[in-house]
Amino acid sequence: MSSRCSLLPSVLKMSKRNSIANLSLPFIFTFLELLLGVVDSRTCPGDIRVLKDLKNGLDSKSVAPGSCLSSWDFSFDPCDHIFSDKFTCGLRCDRVVSGSFRVTEITFDPVGYSGSLSSVSWDLPYLQTLDISDNAFSGSVPDSLAKLTRLRRLSLSKNSLSGKLPVSLGSLSHLEELYLDGNHLQGPLPSSFNSLVNLKRLEIQENNFSGEFPDLRSLKDLYILDASDNQFSEQVPSALPMSLVELSMRNNDLKGNLPDNVGDLEYLQVLDLSHNQLSGPILSVLFDHPSLQQLTLSYNNFTFLQTPGTMGFTSKLIALDLSNNDLRGLLPAFLGSMPKLSALSLEHNMFTGMIPTQYALKAAVPRAHTSSFERLLLGGNYLFGPIPSPLMGLKPGSANVSLVDNCLYRCPDTFFFCQGGDQKSLVVCKSFGPSIP
Repeated sequence: MSSRCSLLPSVLKMSKRNSIANLSLPFIFTFLELLLGVVDSRTCPGDIRVLKDLKNGLDSKSVAPGSCLSSWDFSFDPCDHIFSDKFTCGLRCDRVVSGSFRVTEITFDPVGYSGSLSSVSWDLPYLQTLDISDNAFSGSVPDSLAKLTRLRRLSLSKNSLSGKLPVSLGSLSHLEELYLDGNHLQGPLPSSFNSLVNLKRLEIQENNFSGEFPDLRSLKDLYILDASDNQFSEQVPSALPMSLVELSMRNNDLKGNLPDNVGDLEYLQVLDLSHNQLSGPILSVLFDHPSLQQLTLSYNNFTFLQTPGTMGFTSKLIALDLSNNDLRGLLPAFLGSMPKLSALSLEHNMFTGMIPTQYALKAAVPRAHTSSFERLLLGGNYLFGPIPSPLMGLKPGSANVSLVDNCLYRCPDTFFFCQGGDQKSLVVCKSFGPSIP
């Protein structure tokens, strides 16, 4: 670091070791210049240069009157005028070394600033937060961000950044939160991300990332990972940190079966893998999981459910969405025995047989220590037989129940759960299989 903020301590040490008589005239002038510079400016000059470059690199038309950056007037010292009419917002300073103030936070207001991040040196060694989200920055994510060695929070969300991520981002070992969502970034995630050992939250959704997901098992504090709305086309990654609480990879192109070790993520509460091309069984471990509360596997190609050994009695699931798959056979009765389950969607599958009594009782008959169905969506299957009698007493508004587009014996519009679609024709129902009378 070459700024006067770092040179002054060295100059002071040199002056203590030498008498005034032994000091050269150029040295004395340099010493006085540095000393007066610190007295005259509370902000490290090197930090000021970066702030100037940052503002100068913006499209001037995007700096609207009244915005944070319109108040950045460098005829005044930034850290000495924070929250004045000259630097109303956008940065934070802290006294960290030699009596000088260093910029520790840059947070832009979301007003549509546009420009490039590559025009800035990013020599801000004490910066802990950089948040430029909800603006219109374009171009690539620069290698120079790796200079922000003390950075804890980096948010580049909802801009127009493109290209591949630099491998150097993996050197930000103090990083705790990384938000890259809502851009046009592409290519694989760098394997260097496994060095972000302090990372707690990683959000990369709504980009064009593709390829194989890196091994992130070393990120032992990562609790939220959202990689939704990308182009990942491999299998669901099995090399994930055990600390995960939320995992979302919906709307990708993931293929194959669920990994057998998904049950090892013992703290997982939310799992969303919807809108992919996953197939095979829905593993029983997901219904026996010690902490899983919300499971969304809709819009895939799953073909059957494995029955848990506990028959669902120990499940922590609150919301389960398995709609729009290729699930077949009888409706699994154990789903109606889960004590906390209040939202179940099995719409648009190939289920047949009659509606289990457990489902009807859970929707219509309140029981102590057991959640009732607030949402029960069974439409678009091949269910037959009469409507279970407990459902007949349900009143509109008491629960969101749908039985449309099945093969039920009678489901007239006088029942609210039969409204919005007819039952399948007898020809269609009989063509599905001999089990339908």
